Amino acid sequence: MKDQYDRKSELKSFDEARLGVKGLIDSGLSKVPRMFVNNLNHNRSDIEPNNSDFTIPTINLEGIENDPEKLKEVIKEIENACVNWGFFQVVNHGIPQDVVDGVVDSVRRFHEEDPEVKKQYYTREYAGKKCVYFSNYYLYTGPVTNWRDTITFVTAPEPPKPEELPLVCRDIVLEYSKQVTKLSHTLFELISRALGLNPNHLKDMDCAQHVMLLGHYYPPCPEPDVAIGFGKHADNDVLTILIQDQVGGLQVWHQDQLVDVPHVPGALVINTGDLLQLITNDKIKSVYHRVKAKTVGPRVSVAAFFKPDPSNTRIYGPIKELLSEENPPIYREITIQEYLGHYFNKGQDGSPALDFFKK
Repeated sequence: MKDQYDRKSELKSFDEARLGVKGLIDSGLSKVPRMFVNNLNHNRSDIEPNNSDFTIPTINLEGIENDPEKLKEVIKEIENACVNWGFFQVVNHGIPQDVVDGVVDSVRRFHEEDPEVKKQYYTREYAGKKCVYFSNYYLYTGPVTNWRDTITFVTAPEPPKPEELPLVCRDIVLEYSKQVTKLSHTLFELISRALGLNPNHLKDMDCAQHVMLLGHYYPPCPEPDVAIGFGKHADNDVLTILIQDQVGGLQVWHQDQLVDVPHVPGALVINTGDLLQLITNDKIKSVYHRVKAKTVGPRVSVAAFFKPDPSNTRIYGPIKELLSEENPPIYREITIQEYLGHYFNKGQDGSPALDFFKK
């Protein structure tokens, strides 16, 4: 008998309910709906992480303002982490723990809010909005539906008015955005120095001009082996600063192996994005990562994305100071709009978005 499954219809019903994955769990389901069944080999758990082989670097930022030797040491650690990993954790980063805990708690509270409150923010029309709640950016176009709901806040270059944000998130989101942006400036200075550039080089390229916070909520999954929290992807920014809670599930590809990114109390996870790979001419790589679905949860994470504003008309290409006869430009010069347009049209098919821009 021919399979009559209508995926598009199931996606439409899910979207129109505006309740997200959390709504499915609240309804008491004990089996993953077919739209979440992950048949993609590049996303599945075929390769189990071998964590005895590799450990994600953790870098202690304490003392870099006043101790030149410590600063030199940290710059070397940052270079190693960016070039060889594209992922690392930072401790003693300067953001108070109560602010970190507070923003995670506010995201959790929003996702566990009364459905009628959440529905006010649910939309697929993202343009121009400072706060949007949805489930699966690529719901209709992606190869698999992720077991995850998201609320996003665009906090720069123009900060939102307080009334544009949900009450449970309002003050803490604005405070965390201020603190994490300050940290991004420190990291961009360290990365600039690690590349042998002026400390302000990356900041002057508008790398921290556009700030978006993404509050992700991964409900406990009744069948984690057939679903994926979030599929294999590289980030569409210059730099990402992530808070992940103790539930875990984040994994990164390193030397053809999957490595777990452990929860380190007090640490923030940093990863490099596609745009940093492009402007450093592949010296720094944007690394594939994913999030596994788990029976425990919810898993809550807050990612801060830093990049030039999408309206920025500046041309971006490999930084001239990093090029030479032996190291000619790999990529052509492009605008942010060109890159983002291609990234989102391509979707998360597991292939590098940057290949399209190679010379």
